[in-house]
Amino acid sequence: MFNRPFPLPCGQWGTVLISYSTMIAIIAEKPSVGQDIARVVGAARKKEGYREGNGYAVTWALGHLISLAMPEAYGHTGDGKLELPVVPDDFRLAVRQVRTDRGMITDLAAAKQLRIIEKVFGRCESIIVATDAGREGELIFRLIYDYLKPGKPFRRLWISSLTDEAIRGGLARLRDGHEYDSLYDAAFCRAKADWLVGMNASRALGAVSGTPNNSIGRVQTPTLAMICSRYRENREFVSTPYWMLHVTLKKDGDHRIFRHTEKIRDRQAAERAYSRICGGTVATITRIERQPAEQAPPLPYDLTALQKDCNALHGFTAEKTLEIAQSLYERKMISYPRTGSRHIPQDVMAEIPTLLGKIIRKKEFREYGKSFDLTELNMRCVDDTKMTDHHALITTGVTPVDLTVEELTVYMMIAGRMLEAFSPPCRRENLLMEAECAGLVFRSCTSVVLSPGWRGVFSKAEDRTDGETEPNDGTAVFRSGERIPVSGSGIVRGKTLPKPLHTEATLLAAMEACGKDIADGEAREAIRELGISTPATRASIIETLIRRGYVSRSEKNIIPTEKGMFLYNAVRDMRVADAELTGTWEKKLLQIERRTLTGESFMREIGDYTRQITRDVLGIRFPAIREKTFPCPRCRKGNVAIRGKAAKCDCGECGFVLFRKFLNKELTDFQMTELLTKGETGVIKGLRGKNGKTFDATLSLGSGQEITLAFPKRTKGKRGSGMPVA
Repeated sequence: MFNRPFPLPCGQWGTVLISYSTMIAIIAEKPSVGQDIARVVGAARKKEGYREGNGYAVTWALGHLISLAMPEAYGHTGDGKLELPVVPDDFRLAVRQVRTDRGMITDLAAAKQLRIIEKVFGRCESIIVATDAGREGELIFRLIYDYLKPGKPFRRLWISSLTDEAIRGGLARLRDGHEYDSLYDAAFCRAKADWLVGMNASRALGAVSGTPNNSIGRVQTPTLAMICSRYRENREFVSTPYWMLHVTLKKDGDHRIFRHTEKIRDRQAAERAYSRICGGTVATITRIERQPAEQAPPLPYDLTALQKDCNALHGFTAEKTLEIAQSLYERKMISYPRTGSRHIPQDVMAEIPTLLGKIIRKKEFREYGKSFDLTELNMRCVDDTKMTDHHALITTGVTPVDLTVEELTVYMMIAGRMLEAFSPPCRRENLLMEAECAGLVFRSCTSVVLSPGWRGVFSKAEDRTDGETEPNDGTAVFRSGERIPVSGSGIVRGKTLPKPLHTEATLLAAMEACGKDIADGEAREAIRELGISTPATRASIIETLIRRGYVSRSEKNIIPTEKGMFLYNAVRDMRVADAELTGTWEKKLLQIERRTLTGESFMREIGDYTRQITRDVLGIRFPAIREKTFPCPRCRKGNVAIRGKAAKCDCGECGFVLFRKFLNKELTDFQMTELLTKGETGVIKGLRGKNGKTFDATLSLGSGQEITLAFPKRTKGKRGSGMPVA
């Protein structure tokens, strides 16, 4: 089924020697994880690219070493639309490619590590697969295996944390690797579907628009459509006024404000109604209802829920939250972070009391822990029937040390949510009172907390519901049938508001719910299988849209750029922008994983869709997507256009080039525009120096058009040395 387009390059690295004839190979996803496993199994001798000893050789991938080959491998030149669509019968595999000034070339580091893996596999009796226990981790190994074709049996290490105990336990109960064939089928179908739609639709768009720096994706484009449609709805919204009446009733030195149950849309009607309740009117209490209520604790976090809360409460991007969670996982402090489950299985439940006991000893939760009963835990989140590959995010009991402020924030959110999930419900009493005055109905709704339960973990305030009284509305209580003189009245003008622009938190929720506005948590849970993308990849989709210049961050909001709106307007009526269609595909991928749908039938549907969407895009009739140009900051004669890899002057003489990648960071179109027009950017986070450490800085163009660093004042930094652009 697979064709290897070229042999692994090897001469420049010499021969890789493996000093044993029989062994068990273990392959991890990352060096740090591989080294942890090597320590546990006693493979102590350090070699380049692997560890050996005690009958094991532990090596590792560097993420995706193997990927699907580019269309050029099938003879597509990229010169025009006649060759589209490219729909291979057999997909070819290639060593990971990287983009350079000369185009796409083989990643030498990937090729070198792949040759080491090939030698390790060649000398082993069997293989233990220790890549991340999930769809992408399975794909990483299987593509390596299919590319190298070692022909050795393999077993699967499937664990949800990286503690020594978890690794030993997992090695003691290894599973046959072919139990996960359906997981690989789903992962590979997803990769092929993304390739077919993305490669063909993007090249078709480039052919008809005349600009290659645009892309369409199976998941990317519906996500862009959600951002753009919300932005347009917000900006085109026409606000309309309304008026609300209220009356104040007093009793026993206290008062209570009752609000009219309807919003009055007409000003004159509102003023007429107001005149009826002014001056000497009497209100009659017509309804009194007291109802006990319980609010169940929230379920433990999955990745998306964690990302939403980290964004809403702390302003972290989804990508930042994932990076921190992954780091905490690799340091053994939390369970597998890329989970889509918010439940705990029965076997893991046995560990929970011990873990909670450690959490309530932390100073942040010590006060709450004084009344927390470890023998009476809320079991709402314990459900084997709702399990996916991994359980919900939990701590592991490993003491957190040497954490940054941001890492500690995420860790404490996970620990606190875990404590909330196993806490009693919040118990309260809801009181509803209605009064009739001058033929109008007024209402007061209050809720009194009887027992805070889980809300005491973080001392959370009550969630106010629509129509609930304000804190200063008074606490007077009346009897049904009681007649009370109106002691005060008022009329307040309000206006209708548009749906707010998307933040990362609301966008993640929209992706999870396939664009549907679903406030109820249980209802949202019911359609999770129809969401766009997966918890593990939603952050990367958002970052891809930003990196490609389709959207940008504006304070907490995510808004489309002019380029993003142009693409949205071109494709918004096509199926490629249909979030629900993408959601049904995600469900079908899950069905492949569960063996209720074959990969072949899914790929036939994707192939037909690819042909259709390619025809649709090639049929678009619009002028070339406008490419903004800026005066060259060096020669002032030519114009500079921002392209995929760089911005370059078109005069042909001055040689000005501003590369997009700088200090391991891909600059966005907005940041490059700032450099070209203002000479400096805002603070850019995540720049990486030669020592491998990350830092935040602003970039500016010096007098010789070299990039200069300036550090935020709070770090008391100084300007860095100039770095030439070209």
